[in-house]
Amino acid sequence: MLGAAVGHRAANRKDDVRTVQILLNRRLGRAAAASGRRPDLLAEDGRLGPRTQAAILDLQRSIGMAAPDGVVDPDGPTFRHLAAELDPVFSDGFLQLALPAADPDDVARFAPGIAACFQCHGLTTPLRQAHFLAQIGHESGSLRHVEEIASGTAYEGRTDLGNTQPGDGPRFKGRGLIQLTGRANYARFGEAIGRKAEILANPALLATDPALAVEAAGWFWSDRKLNALADRDDLRLITRRINGGLNGLAQRQALLGRIRALYRLD
Repeated sequence: MLGAAVGHRAANRKDDVRTVQILLNRRLGRAAAASGRRPDLLAEDGRLGPRTQAAILDLQRSIGMAAPDGVVDPDGPTFRHLAAELDPVFSDGFLQLALPAADPDDVARFAPGIAACFQCHGLTTPLRQAHFLAQIGHESGSLRHVEEIASGTAYEGRTDLGNTQPGDGPRFKGRGLIQLTGRANYARFGEAIGRKAEILANPALLATDPALAVEAAGWFWSDRKLNALADRDDLRLITRRINGGLNGLAQRQALLGRIRALYRLD
């Protein structure tokens, strides 16, 4: 979950610092609630400022470290103490830790749909959920991109995608947390959820409606039978089924390792 040390003279990679800040805030929030105070939380900005450093030292003193050093090492007692309090069950907070680069507003928008998607598409084991989250995390750039940046003109006339009418390329360009592309895929997805006419008339819904953006990814996952591959822990083949190749495999692997740790699978 933590790639490198955080603290005084440490690597202080942004995602790692943000992970520590999120975990420290959970502790600060619980302590404030227990005493009836309003929590004075850290900015979860991935920067090791004086308040984050002070919170690390305060934690180390509270757990009885003989010589607090202000460093959170991935294999050290400070991080073990923070991680031990985590509940390995999906939630908004879990999603933020799984994808630390995600904007908190995006986490809040997509977390309910992801939880519903887990139930609808048989993503009912930690390993299946870990693979799904790693893939959507990579494919969407940590929930930032639910619509293909390119115009979609490259898909114009692609009959293999069902693009048979003028303008189908841009109209049915990639959308969703796992992007669906082409009239045929939009039609199959719309039919599966009982909204075919609506989806074909307004395909941008897959980008503007968070629930549909998630459901598109869930439908693709089920359609490609990826739960069976997740059960085999086959990241490479899942990636090929989604991507057509192995683009971004290293990041997908890093995300999977992180989320496996959150679920305590390793």
